Amino acid sequence: MKETFELNSDYIPLCDLLKYCYVTESGGAAKHFIAEGNVRVDGEVELRKACKIRAGQVVSGDGFEIRVV
Repeated sequence: MKETFELNSDYIPLCDLLKYCYVTESGGAAKHFIAEGNVRVDGEVELRKACKIRAGQVVSGDGFEIRVV
């Protein structure tokens, strides 16, 4: 799945982005998914659940890629 997510503010917490883009079913599932090391931000593994994702960043993992604009 490749998707583009348009920000309406300065940033979005990583766990919320995964939930809004249907990578996970809930915020709690997103936090667990991140903690397991399944998410990369700009190519680096990200373990911070509330990491601030800003325009220009790419969030990816097994089977998904989200470009934030």
